[in-house]
Amino acid sequence: MKTTLLSINKSRLQGQITIPGDKSISHRSIMFGAIAEGKTTVTNFLTGDDCLSTIACFRKLGVKIELDEEKVIVYGQGLDGLVEPKDILDVGNSGTTIRLMLGILAGRPFFSTLIGDDSIGKRPMTRVTKPLRSLGADIDGRNGGEYTPISVRGGNLEGMEYQLPVASAQVKSSILLAGLQANGKTKVIEPSKTRDHTERMIKHFGGEVEVDGLSITVQGGQALKAADVHVPGDISSAAFFLVAGAIVPNSEIMLKNVGLNPTRTGILDVLEAMGADFEIVNEKESFEPVGDIIIRTSSLKGITIGGDTIPRLIDEIPVIALLATQAEGTTIIKDAEELKVKETNRIDTVVNELKKLGANIEATDDGMIIHGKTTLSGGSVNSHGDHRIGMMLAIAALICKEETTLENQEAISVSYPNFFSHLNRLLHN
Repeated sequence: MKTTLLSINKSRLQGQITIPGDKSISHRSIMFGAIAEGKTTVTNFLTGDDCLSTIACFRKLGVKIELDEEKVIVYGQGLDGLVEPKDILDVGNSGTTIRLMLGILAGRPFFSTLIGDDSIGKRPMTRVTKPLRSLGADIDGRNGGEYTPISVRGGNLEGMEYQLPVASAQVKSSILLAGLQANGKTKVIEPSKTRDHTERMIKHFGGEVEVDGLSITVQGGQALKAADVHVPGDISSAAFFLVAGAIVPNSEIMLKNVGLNPTRTGILDVLEAMGADFEIVNEKESFEPVGDIIIRTSSLKGITIGGDTIPRLIDEIPVIALLATQAEGTTIIKDAEELKVKETNRIDTVVNELKKLGANIEATDDGMIIHGKTTLSGGSVNSHGDHRIGMMLAIAALICKEETTLENQEAISVSYPNFFSHLNRLLHN
C-alpha cells in the first residue's frame, strides 16, 4: 500500500497530542496480569498489532482477557493457571512477545510451539534459547533453536548466574521471567543498563527483585498478585513528534503523558546535546515516571552518539538519523550493531531510504555517519515493513521540497495506529 505525503514546507506543527501507550509496558502488563493471581485492569493499553499478538497468545494459554476501547481486563490464575495450548502460538511481528514468552514457557511443564511472520523468522533467538536451556528448559527449533518455529517443553528449572553478551532488555526479561519459576536465585548481569520495565513490573505485581548496579537477581517460587496498570505514553513513539517539532519551521507542540523512565530517555539526552529547544512539565511518578514535553523548532548541531547511551535509544536511532540531517556539522552514531537484527537491518535501511530523499549519510559496521545540514528533496520511499522506518520517513516528508510517497505504510499500525491522525491534527498552514 502506498500513501502520498505532500510536502508541507510552508506549514508548521502546532497544538498537543496524547502519546499512545508504551509498547514495552503494554506487552508486560498482559504478561504479568496473566501469570499473577487475580484481576488486572490495564488502561491506556496500546492496541497495536504487536500487543494484540501478545493477548492472542495468552488466550491460547487459557487466560481470559477482555478488551474494549477503554481498558483491558486480564483474569490471571497464576503461573499454574496456564494450560498447554492446543494450537501454535503466533507472535506476528513482535520480538518482545516471542522472547519474553519463551522465558515464561521455559518454566511451564507442558509443550508449546511459537511462530511469527517472515521478519520474526529471520531474527536470532539463540541469545534467548541458550540461557533458557542452561536453566533447564528443553527448547528446539530451526537451525538448532536459532530461528522459528521454536518448540518448548519447560519445567524443573534451576537458578543460575548469567552474563549477557549483549545489552538486551528482551533477553534480560526472558531470563528473569524464567528465574521467577526456577529453584533458587537467578542473577542476570548486563554489560550496560537497558530498559528496566520488567524489574519495575515485578515489584508492581508484588514480587521481589534485587538490583545492584548492572546485576539483577530474582528468587524463584514467587507468587505474583494482580495489580492495575495505567500505561504511560511511549517515548519511542513520542520521538517521531519530538524530531518533527524540532525540524519543521515555526513549530511548537506539546506531547502529553510521555513515559520518562531514565532507561528510555536517551532521545532527550541527544536532543539536549544537539541544542534542541524543549522542556518537560507536569512530571509525576507512579510505578513509572511520566510528564508532558514541549518541543519547538530548533537550531541543531551534530554530535557523536555511542557507548552506554545506545541501549537507552536503540529504537529511536532511525528518527535520530533524520534529526541529524538537519543539524549543522557531522553526527556519528556508533556501537549500534543491534540495529542489524531488528524488524529490518535498520542501519542499511535507514541509510538507503534517507539517501533517496537526498540525505548525505553513509553506513558503518556499527552505525552511520550523517553530514548536515541537508535539504531533503522528496521521492518514493519504503518502510520495508518496519514501523519505525515508516514513521521516520513520514516525518521526513514534512520537510521535503517535493511530494513524497511512502510504500508499505500499514506497518506503522504495529506501534502507533493513530499516527497519521495525530500528525494531521498538528498540521497548520
